[in-house]
Amino acid sequence: MARRATLKDVAERAKVSTATVSYVLNDKKSISEQTKTRVYDAIRELNYVPDLNARSLSSRDSKLIGIVVPQTEPGSKLMLQNDFYSEIVGSIEYYARQRGYHVIISATDVNESYLTLATERNLDGIIVIGMYPDDFYRQMKKTQIPIVLIDSYCNDHYYHSIRIDDAYGSYLATNHVIGCGHKKIAFFCGQIKENGVIKKRLYGYQQALEEAGILYDPSLVYEGKVDYDSGIELARKLCKGKDDVTAVVATADILAIGAMKGFYEQGVSVPQDISIVGFDDLEISKYLTPGLTTVRQEISQKGEKAVELLLDNIQDSDMTKREIIIPVSLSCRESVRDMRKEE
Repeated sequence: MARRATLKDVAERAKVSTATVSYVLNDKKSISEQTKTRVYDAIRELNYVPDLNARSLSSRDSKLIGIVVPQTEPGSKLMLQNDFYSEIVGSIEYYARQRGYHVIISATDVNESYLTLATERNLDGIIVIGMYPDDFYRQMKKTQIPIVLIDSYCNDHYYHSIRIDDAYGSYLATNHVIGCGHKKIAFFCGQIKENGVIKKRLYGYQQALEEAGILYDPSLVYEGKVDYDSGIELARKLCKGKDDVTAVVATADILAIGAMKGFYEQGVSVPQDISIVGFDDLEISKYLTPGLTTVRQEISQKGEKAVELLLDNIQDSDMTKREIIIPVSLSCRESVRDMRKEE
């Protein structure tokens, strides 16, 4: 079997350096037309096939999109534990593939630089899911490629943004349980970060309480991780300390589902003893018994719109910043007890 031609082989045939061949392939520097012709002739003569790191010969496009999923909870494998990430990443991959692009997924720690991967793989664009520290966004701008943020409240005008109104979603959930006669309502959430998604959802919870004339009690805010096990643990904590709570608003379905398991283990029945509302409307939420009442966000649509926005910017490098806010709604099932019917 003939040996596959390498970048070095092309350089030797064209009588240039390997760096020059790389520059020609990636259109990185101003190279004379005569040199380009020698490189392209060598490529054809050797049947050289660039690897995925190289850009195509006819354009600047690598047809590669990066997806960043931050490990917002240290040590947690969020992509595996939370179906939200599976659904949104699956949507991005599908719609990117429909447009002729492939994706590279990085479940990266918040302190890990993404610049090296973006540069080495010549990514055409990046979709970042979730929140990162401010320094991460400052560093990401150095890539000088189109970037779309999903579920971020970063105010830098360099980035396009796809999100929902998180405060309003949490407001809908809290207002629903208040409307069903509940007054002592706990709030289960992940780590609260300034100007983050959880902070916005906490605000919506507080706003609904205030409008109903219910005093906000910080001791009813149970902060953990956004995963199943944390939901179990938060339910145990509530059962040990707050026996007058009749409802829980959770900031994610996976947290709510864990809480339902935790209440079950403590002999507390949902919704007879305690009601619960989630957030996301994951597919599994309707298969539970009782079915989980939850805030519905169009997760797949977020992925679709992110790809659409990113590719628009790849085609038009002068495109100005765009922000898309996708509506939310309430999916009512059986996990909330209507106490008004018992008065």
